[in-house]
Amino acid sequence: MKPQQVSAAGPDPYFPDHGDPRYQVHHYELDLAYRPVPNHLSGSARLSALTGTGPLTEIALDLAAFKIQRVRLDGRAARYTHRSGKLRIRPAKALAPGTAFTVEVHYTGNPRPAPSPWGGLGWEELTDGALVASQPVGAPSWYPCNDRPADKASYRMSITTPSPYTAVAGGRLVSRTPRASSTTWVYEQPAPTSTYLVALSLGKYTAVPLTSPAPGGQPLVPQTAFVPARLLPLFSWDFGRQGLMMQFFQEVFGPYPFGEYTVVVTDEELDVPVEAQAMATFGANHLDGARTWERLIAHELAHQWFGNSVSVADWQHIWLNEGFAKYAEWLWSEHAGARTAAEHADATHAALATRPQDLRLAGPGRDLMFDDRLYARGGLTVHALRCALGEAAFFRMLKDWATEHRHSAVTTADFTAHAQQYAAAPVDELFRAWLREPALPPPPRPQDRTDP
Repeated sequence: MKPQQVSAAGPDPYFPDHGDPRYQVHHYELDLAYRPVPNHLSGSARLSALTGTGPLTEIALDLAAFKIQRVRLDGRAARYTHRSGKLRIRPAKALAPGTAFTVEVHYTGNPRPAPSPWGGLGWEELTDGALVASQPVGAPSWYPCNDRPADKASYRMSITTPSPYTAVAGGRLVSRTPRASSTTWVYEQPAPTSTYLVALSLGKYTAVPLTSPAPGGQPLVPQTAFVPARLLPLFSWDFGRQGLMMQFFQEVFGPYPFGEYTVVVTDEELDVPVEAQAMATFGANHLDGARTWERLIAHELAHQWFGNSVSVADWQHIWLNEGFAKYAEWLWSEHAGARTAAEHADATHAALATRPQDLRLAGPGRDLMFDDRLYARGGLTVHALRCALGEAAFFRMLKDWATEHRHSAVTTADFTAHAQQYAAAPVDELFRAWLREPALPPPPRPQDRTDP
């Protein structure tokens, strides 16, 4: 991927201690070796980056409390300090604006989740294996990175594990090399990827192909699942319509933005599925043979367009991820012959009306960024826009948003300006009421209009 000039954006307002806006990484090479017992990780990371518009006197990376073995800058040993989750590397002289540079870090230790108000984030040791769940700031729990969502880069990851385990990552499997007692798996993700969306899962899985014929004119998307053998009968029913879901979402959102899609089901319970680029991880509790959790399958798949390909510039815009993924659940329900999006919207509005009215969707604050009301009100906002624009204009707007901003980082202002282009009349008041005021507006209803 060609390096791009860094924008002048400052630190993320919700996580100002994470990331460094003075430079941008365009490629990561991770070489990892993991032993589940005793939960030991040895790694090396090579970052290829570009300085921004000013001279760079220090390169700050986010990394948990691993033991640093060595650090190199442009191939030479570099001075560094490592404390309080920051690895600070000091060049012998300041790097000029627009300068390409590489950092290489070798480290080792016992990875553990990073503490947060939402529980542990990042690397999670399982009963028999491990997984990564990094949203929003858990990536430094297992590799050094510039941990800000707008800093998107391509990845190549090599992971060596004991041979009974399968290593699964988001991206294309380039090679699998078995040795006497271990196996090395190499994955490549060429699409720009936010640090928190880099995924890894280690477990004893059976690979299940899910690829289905694509509708006319659409590319075939390779889909694979990795599932514990004992859960295969439940999985085959519960995920039986994912291929149809992929076809439908390509029709309404545009072409799938990555080269493949991978699903992992761990042999443990998870509170919620884990979102990642070109990959989603579910718990054994999300299988019951009755498609009870099919809405979550739709939600995680929709994130590949909304949240992963089209990413937020910083976390105050998280409703753009979750509101669209929530609305995708309703669109799939409508398409599959269950409740319509309008019926979902009415039920959601009635439920929200009984809850506290203290959440502003555009800028909810860090404490409320994962509040379930944000997801619900985000879906309602999208439905309100559908009612205001009309069917044809709304679905044109939706597809164009996902395709025109493919692999980029966006803000709420970007979206409202985009949506206005498809409206016959100003929609400023709609966005003010739904995005910027805490009071819940009336239920959205279709309006008379003339499409632009």
